[in-house]
Amino acid sequence: MGNFVLGKYIPLNSPVHRLDPRAKIIAMLAFLIAVFIPAGWIGYAVLFVIAAGTILLSRLSFGFIWKSMKPMIVMMIFLFLMNCLMIRTGEVLVTLGKFSVYTGAVAQTLYIVVRLLLMIMITTCLTATTKPLDMTLGIEDLLMPASKIGVPAHEIAMLISIALRFIPDLIEETMRIMKAQESRGVDMKEGRFSEKIAAILSLIVPLFVSAFQRADDLANAMEARGYAPGEKRTRYKVLHMRAADWLTVVGANAVLAGVIVLARILP
Repeated sequence: MGNFVLGKYIPLNSPVHRLDPRAKIIAMLAFLIAVFIPAGWIGYAVLFVIAAGTILLSRLSFGFIWKSMKPMIVMMIFLFLMNCLMIRTGEVLVTLGKFSVYTGAVAQTLYIVVRLLLMIMITTCLTATTKPLDMTLGIEDLLMPASKIGVPAHEIAMLISIALRFIPDLIEETMRIMKAQESRGVDMKEGRFSEKIAAILSLIVPLFVSAFQRADDLANAMEARGYAPGEKRTRYKVLHMRAADWLTVVGANAVLAGVIVLARILP
């Protein structure tokens, strides 16, 4: 469980931690849009410097960020193999018997990997520097204008907050079930294909039962405390945008505009 960092808040005293959650969410969205704009390696280098600078400013360690990237390594390897099989553009880079790896496949894979790394860096920085309650309030405030046309802003924000809150709990429950099954002789790594399927089922079934039990307990707790969806609610904490927050929003959108311009002028 200690190696799992998705949705994990790290209580530190940094300028990024003190930012308004709405400013951080808007900046993250602008950054994610910029990641998918084809601005070439120069654009990706600029975005990487910004993401790395944000991590340093938030006082998070790069080892912590690396832990969030490790689960994606298998996916990156799979993407590389699929691109090598499907993409046959550019020059031949390596030939192994009848199989050839083209420069186009390597370039396409690198683009995807860099985009994934940038996305993981900035989203991990957001969740690690923002309390779940502040995240809920920020999302709700940003969705509030859409509530005038019937969008349930509070309910959507609550669902996102609950999902982020229970991801670490589900991972911890998964590890606990795996250890319990291994102590009973279930081998998750070795054996025939049918045996691996049976081992996975022995993990999934109790995990689903535990997840539904947690959801039922949460629903009962919310009902016992008088939670009523759709009713007007007051807040103990009211968010206020300060100069640093507005500067963050303007800076993120300026970066997005710069990446768009860079993509237009590149050949």
